[in-house]
Amino acid sequence: METMKLPLLNDTKKIDDATIQSFRKNGHTLIPGILSREEVDAYRNVINNAAYKYNTETRAMEDRDTYGKAFLQIMNLWEVDEDVRKFTLAKRFAKIAADLLGVEHVRIYHDQALYKEAGGGLTPWHQDQYYWPLDTPNTVTMWMPLIDITEEMGMLTFASGTHKTGMVDSVAISDESEKMLDEYVKQNGYPVTRPQHMNAGDATWHYGWTLHCAPGNASASTREVMTIIYFADGAKIMTPKNENQEADRQRWLCGTEPGSDAASTLNPVVV
Repeated sequence: METMKLPLLNDTKKIDDATIQSFRKNGHTLIPGILSREEVDAYRNVINNAAYKYNTETRAMEDRDTYGKAFLQIMNLWEVDEDVRKFTLAKRFAKIAADLLGVEHVRIYHDQALYKEAGGGLTPWHQDQYYWPLDTPNTVTMWMPLIDITEEMGMLTFASGTHKTGMVDSVAISDESEKMLDEYVKQNGYPVTRPQHMNAGDATWHYGWTLHCAPGNASASTREVMTIIYFADGAKIMTPKNENQEADRQRWLCGTEPGSDAASTLNPVVV
């Protein structure tokens, strides 16, 4: 039985060519107003309820490592919550992903709530696709704040153009990746940019290979962000190159064998 009436998000929103070209050139873009204030408020309640219900982090901030201090990370909420499912499988988002990538159909890889608590630490430089055993560069993450956020709350920060080189180094998100990839960005002169402000319902989008990071949260409020990862339909599963890719193959791709289509029951076509 449906617990509440939620706005449907199955219409589409046209993205102009300039935004698409900027995304493909820089590896990231910001698209404002994807959700209205009423829509984001409704889904914020749903996502917050699910995120805190399924959060497993119980350690005090001072007892966590760098990764643990960066955010509360609650993954694949659409699997366990019917109302979050309406958000994650929304065609409005998926069509934007397909248009940015220039493909006809996209599948879900997974969703994740990323809640950077007040006083939370930095998110080290990293590449998302280091974790994904997918044979395509046509991957994109939508990163949507559920409240208005400013730079001091931990705004996502990008190194423009870094998506064009593929994997920079086989390094997981860590103190090591922060040091190594920060040096790489500086040595190669990649422009580093981030929005100064985002409204709830705006979203940034970045390729899986785009280097990105975020400062710590210096505010008194939790930075509430929901993300969804998409990839082009037709992608194949690669033989994993590291233990994290093998873990992802087992979890998000249901153990599907390398060489097969990335099309498990957890990777539905959304548009």
